[in-house]
Amino acid sequence: MVQLINKLDKEVKITRLSESAVVVSFGEEICFDLHEKVKALTNYLQDHSFVGLIETVPSFTSVTIFYDPIQIYKRERKVNHTNVESPSDFVCAYLKEAVQNLGKIDKHRTRIVEIPVCYGGAFGPDLDYVADHNDLSPEQVVKIHSSGDYLVYMVGFAPGFPYLGGMSEKIATPRREKPRIEIPQGSVGIAGMQTGVYSLSTPGGWQIIGRTPFDLFLKDKTPPSLLESGDVVRFRPITVEEYDDYKEGS
Repeated sequence: MVQLINKLDKEVKITRLSESAVVVSFGEEICFDLHEKVKALTNYLQDHSFVGLIETVPSFTSVTIFYDPIQIYKRERKVNHTNVESPSDFVCAYLKEAVQNLGKIDKHRTRIVEIPVCYGGAFGPDLDYVADHNDLSPEQVVKIHSSGDYLVYMVGFAPGFPYLGGMSEKIATPRREKPRIEIPQGSVGIAGMQTGVYSLSTPGGWQIIGRTPFDLFLKDKTPPSLLESGDVVRFRPITVEEYDDYKEGS
């Protein structure tokens, strides 16, 4: 049962999802300033973990915190000699204090990741459509797409798939009416005002404008995902020959 625990101001809410999960929501608008708070809280919990914390999952506007209530209960009995009637109350109180001190938390761990992309041709079958839809040439689409800085709001849909914000509205294009059965791994696509990179071969309806030789998800690596929430992505155009060189060297 979803239950609102604290509403710290008109935007920030702490909500119990279950006996082992709590969500801190900073609002509903998808924007850079709001995501800075998401990133700040995520960074804080990485540096100031509490016994029982299992995982933090940042998204566009919130952070979900998963924890083990049994570990919290045992820890409080052993260390503080107190009985915790509700581990979720302990977690919510911990998060409330963290949120109220966001101004003192380091938000600036921005990592810039450059991703090479071979645009058009067999790698970008929808590049011409995106250009026609926006009354641009394919070359202009590539220039606009590769000149932006894209914030990774969250990773999801498929393992390692980044949802990127910051794309120019000049190249915004609706999804395909009929999704493809399979989108090749590494494909770079546009859907509405968003751009993203297919980390794995999956079905999809995004307009595909290019492909990167980089692997965005390798299950045997730690961490397995190349990108994480809060990173900034820059796309660099490359030729087919350079694409092949990357693949041969990987």
